[in-house]
Amino acid sequence: MPEEFGGDLAGAVFWGADLSGASFRDVNLTDAKISHAWLVNVDIDALVDTVVINGVDVTAYVNARDPWYPLRAMLRPSNPEGMRATWAALEDEWAKTITRAQALPQDTLYESVNDEWAFVQTLRHLVFAMDKWFTAPILGEGFHPIGLPNTGSFDFPWPGLDHDLTPSVSEVLAVRADRATRFRDYLASVATTDFTRSIDVLENGTNPLQECIYTVFEEEFWHNRYAQRDLAHLEAAK
Repeated sequence: MPEEFGGDLAGAVFWGADLSGASFRDVNLTDAKISHAWLVNVDIDALVDTVVINGVDVTAYVNARDPWYPLRAMLRPSNPEGMRATWAALEDEWAKTITRAQALPQDTLYESVNDEWAFVQTLRHLVFAMDKWFTAPILGEGFHPIGLPNTGSFDFPWPGLDHDLTPSVSEVLAVRADRATRFRDYLASVATTDFTRSIDVLENGTNPLQECIYTVFEEEFWHNRYAQRDLAHLEAAK
């Protein structure tokens, strides 16, 4: 297994390092400087803002051709109105994705594509993510037992989860709809003065409320993309 690095590497210097074949996921590369480097067969999927390659600012070029822009740029809004707009856009995307999924035989929604989570597992993970970052720490309510943690957090003692459950598609959709409604209702009244309130998040410690909401947005955005990618594979295999 390749060595994994996590935590705070801000300001680190990589000099003469061989990073070929390296994977960077959920990383903050703001203000990163790369020089005397070889970028060959490089695949980057990221929020692009002021990216300069060989003296050329490619930001406008990339964003104009990115089918996920401007939603990608809406994930860190600075005011309550922006948060509500972001959630509305994410809900709209997920409504279309779920409609696609429901057009497939239900058993295919339990199938993994290229060792990624099956569609039902993805929805269960989003229930977990919502509970971890919102339902439990902000609303003060419990985790739903069908929630599915990510692999790195699976062994953490999450209260109320039942890893042995095998819920139906309709059960998972109902729980997800409940969580989405609670989140929407909360955003309807959230105020800018709430943003800096300290929130204790299991496994991740204290975070500003604003960052908790941003994390929900990120989870919803990226897993929608993964789900659409895998649904396309399942549709082609019908």
